[in-house]
Amino acid sequence: MSKKITYKDAGVDSELAERVISSLAGSIRTTFRTEVIGKMGGFAAMFRPRWNRYHDPVLVSATDGVGTKLKIAFLSGIHDTVGIDLVAMNVNDILVTGAEPLFFLDYFATGAIKPQTIRSVIAGIIRGCELAGCALIGGETAEMPDFYPAGEYDLAGFCVGIVDGPKAMDGSAVKPGDQVVGIASSGLHSNGFSLVRKVLLERKGYSLLSSPADLGKPLGEVLLTPTAIYVKPVLDLLDRVRISAIAHITGGGFIGNIPRVIPETCRVMIRKGAWEVPPIFHMLQREAGLEDREMFQTFNMGVGLVLILSRDQVDKSLAILQSHNVQAWGIGEIGIREETGERVTIY
Repeated sequence: MSKKITYKDAGVDSELAERVISSLAGSIRTTFRTEVIGKMGGFAAMFRPRWNRYHDPVLVSATDGVGTKLKIAFLSGIHDTVGIDLVAMNVNDILVTGAEPLFFLDYFATGAIKPQTIRSVIAGIIRGCELAGCALIGGETAEMPDFYPAGEYDLAGFCVGIVDGPKAMDGSAVKPGDQVVGIASSGLHSNGFSLVRKVLLERKGYSLLSSPADLGKPLGEVLLTPTAIYVKPVLDLLDRVRISAIAHITGGGFIGNIPRVIPETCRVMIRKGAWEVPPIFHMLQREAGLEDREMFQTFNMGVGLVLILSRDQVDKSLAILQSHNVQAWGIGEIGIREETGERVTIY
């Protein structure tokens, strides 16, 4: 008679996963908005939007991950900041439409569950949801033996928001003469890390514990600085200022992202030197030997979110952002694009 082999023997400890998530239930509930219905642990989560607040409610959705920044978390053993990154990459995308994020779901997959790692990651996700004002309404923890290298995991996030139809932004209101305001990033955010690892860790041999003179602090600390979450200050701004478009500066940098929210007939002209570029970008450019345009096509260069608005709204916008302790600058303007001309000029 064959020896019995259980699911746990095959590498899946479903009871352990359930215990870990249950231990976090109280913290997760702190993110719940009044619209959340029912109890935790069901097959699906329920959320009743306050439809009467809107003339023409439009739901907005986004999904994203953290990318190879996870490799830095694996190397350092620090796992709470990537949870914030996961939320940030989604809620900031929701925000560009003018929408308020309502609820968030996460997906965590690993070869073998390590309780402390999961707790750290979810603690970061909870913190991100608190900063964004959205509910962590559900998620999935998948233990998949032989699927991931030991000690590694993958993350994905999903977010739903809402905006009143007349206030939704699609970039169609952008016109020549509009001004560009850049809002400070917290650093690299969650993009370009395949290049970062290749250059700094593999080619140049930097340790995450090293403190290069350029940075004045450990490299690992700089690389793991979580992505800024812009939701609350920008929603306040949208209530008080007319904004034509917003761009989230993620993979593709300025060159790949700003054209997504301006008409084909327009180009954006960005003034180098209009803001202070953080030291990590100077270090990367030097060590990788990249031209300026390559940097602006890969990284956020210290600007995580771009607002496009009329000239008479700039000063008021900067003052409102400053009241939220958010650093921002006028960094360019919108011009007319020649028929075959470039969409982004950096000068």
